[in-house]
Amino acid sequence: MSIRLVNLMVIIFAVIFNSDAQTGTLRGNIYEKESGNPIIYCNVHLLGTNFGATTDLDGFFVISNIPAGDYRLVATYVGYDSVTAEIRVKAGGITYQSLTMNESAINLGEVSISAAREQSRTTVNISQISVSQKQIKALPSVGGEADIVQYLQVIPGIISTGDQGGQIYIRGGAPVQNKIQLDGLNIFNPFHSIGFYSVFETELIKNVDVLTGGFGAEYGGRISAIVDIKTREGNKGRTSGFVSGGPFLMKGMIEGPIKKFKEGGTSVSYVLTAKKSLIEETSKTLYSYAAANDSIGLPFTFQDFYGKLSVNTANGSKINIFGFNFADAYKNPLLATIDWKNTGGGVNFNLIPTGSNIIVDGLVGFSTYKVGISEKNNEPRTSAIDELTANVNFTFFGNKNEIKYGIEMKSIRTDFEFVNPFGLRLAQEQNTTELGFYGKYRQIFGNLIIEPSVRTQYYSSLGAVTLEPRLGVKYNISDHLRFKGAAGRYTQNILSTSNERDVVNLFNGFLTGPETIVAGLDGKPVKNKLQLSYHAVAGFEYDATNQIQVNIEAYYKDFPQLIVVNRNKTEKSQADYAVETGNAYGIDFTFKYEIPRLYVWSTYSHGYVKRNDGKQEYPTVFDRRHNVNMLVTYDLDKSGSWQISGRWNMGSGFPFTKTKGFYNYLDYLGGVGTSYQTANPNNVGIIYSSERNGGRLPYYHRLDVSLQKKFKFSKHAGLEVNLSVTNAYDRPNIFYFDRLNYERVNQLPILPTLSAKLYF
Repeated sequence: MSIRLVNLMVIIFAVIFNSDAQTGTLRGNIYEKESGNPIIYCNVHLLGTNFGATTDLDGFFVISNIPAGDYRLVATYVGYDSVTAEIRVKAGGITYQSLTMNESAINLGEVSISAAREQSRTTVNISQISVSQKQIKALPSVGGEADIVQYLQVIPGIISTGDQGGQIYIRGGAPVQNKIQLDGLNIFNPFHSIGFYSVFETELIKNVDVLTGGFGAEYGGRISAIVDIKTREGNKGRTSGFVSGGPFLMKGMIEGPIKKFKEGGTSVSYVLTAKKSLIEETSKTLYSYAAANDSIGLPFTFQDFYGKLSVNTANGSKINIFGFNFADAYKNPLLATIDWKNTGGGVNFNLIPTGSNIIVDGLVGFSTYKVGISEKNNEPRTSAIDELTANVNFTFFGNKNEIKYGIEMKSIRTDFEFVNPFGLRLAQEQNTTELGFYGKYRQIFGNLIIEPSVRTQYYSSLGAVTLEPRLGVKYNISDHLRFKGAAGRYTQNILSTSNERDVVNLFNGFLTGPETIVAGLDGKPVKNKLQLSYHAVAGFEYDATNQIQVNIEAYYKDFPQLIVVNRNKTEKSQADYAVETGNAYGIDFTFKYEIPRLYVWSTYSHGYVKRNDGKQEYPTVFDRRHNVNMLVTYDLDKSGSWQISGRWNMGSGFPFTKTKGFYNYLDYLGGVGTSYQTANPNNVGIIYSSERNGGRLPYYHRLDVSLQKKFKFSKHAGLEVNLSVTNAYDRPNIFYFDRLNYERVNQLPILPTLSAKLYF
């Protein structure tokens, strides 16, 4: 099948190259003159013609099939002065032209057509939301610092389970079924123990692509969703940075050129960031909620470090060397002590050969995750996963088509050990390899856009080879109305050891597909041990006006096989793993209104998530039937020096399993000779209702607000002061219910914070 796919691509290439014989290709990069940063979604066109394009995340553009001749290239972008250049296109040749743009001193006011919206007319992008650094900062900055984890929670179809150890669930997928990657490397646990923050530094983010379903074949190894985070390069023009602090954390960044950016030359730059939590100490004094037990406070501690060295060449090629170290801990002597760490690094590159229409990009890197937990009355648990990744991708740009294909190799090592309450040990130390190949084709036929793709994946430990066809389509009914749809098959070999009944869901152990017996729903061993899903998505985009956009999508995800760890096995003869099935379906609504000083984002999600363990069908603990988000950001003055923002979230109650009673639990560690008449019970046991997750917790709702003031000392230096209030009307949202003590434990109460950022 793979050989046939390659042959088909060769034929397509031959046809395209033959049609290009009498025409030429123009490509180039658009940069910001002072910093050397790429200008994303910049409009470029050839004056007096219909030939044009928009730049990508690297400021790169391609215009193909241009008749040979002389032209004037024009680049325009909101807030910058337009620039032009005289260019000559040769038949069968490739012309490269880079341009630099200066910020405009003139306020352009409202712009009727954005490049981002123009791009939506030429790409499918179903179930995909691109998030910029500016959008993340538009959120009320919880704890004084805006973070991508806060923005993810306002995207339709995404559910968060709480402020303390909360996880992200995307359209029915558990956290392990979502791939979250930083510069191409998997980050296995990207969220800190206090649910306001992730390991990602907001000031470094260039773009975040959130694909909640129906994604193309360039992404593999996960069966639910993708969060693809890309960081920017350091400032190529001058040394700059910031330091900031508040009651929750302090952080800083420094960046600058090693070799300054000059148009038509090579530049070298660096950036370093560091972040350290303070809440574990400050909470004991500042917040009465935490001061009630000053020996604990809010027991969250973390620190993050990230660094990058970037080389950008004169023809737009670039190479980045980067590394990170993210450490976290939750230390509560009443519940558990948990420590985990993400470390990794790598080299990614983007090569633009001078005489070829094919663009090459790739990555070589590693990512590791280690976690350990100690709980009262339970044996310690440990888990580690190491992943070595290498991939290379090739992209060919035609006039109204694009071909992309690539190969990816992963070497994965897992090491897990766990002793359950019945004294039975589950351990796995495994090395495995995954090899994937994909091909993707995009073609525009008038108002119709199609994106068929296919991926084949080899999982060495299971001896399995998959074929995963996928398809995306969009039809432009008019300039303002677009219908779209997607479908695909997805597989996964990674599984998590987390359990829905963990009081604090912070221990996330990882395993690869088991080589031992996996019991199916009928109790018999299954042959194919991969996790599997099928996606189907359909919807439409509507630009009601130049300021108002509406997006509606309905989705269905079928999970015909999910592998779960049998943590509660009572006999050695029982299988360590079992199979569940499930599905998720629903509909998401998005409304956006944007004018120069006002930004409004509103979403509503209605969804169902179910699983079947062979005994009964039940809703998952993250099955939130209704979820509403309202985000409003307003600049109080024209200069934007005063900004106020608010976010309100309401969600229906999560399911839980009811309690029927209690009993004296005896573990029979003495074997069959243990005397149940004279032995002392070890713990209190809980008798759960036979209906799994048959109850519902109360509704959740919370308002966060913030007020920001910017003081400008010079062109590049200034101070930002932020006053924020989390849970502004002090809603007592339930975190969990302590069954043994019959006590309700709430999530975080009202938390006012004052923070400041000094930048230069």
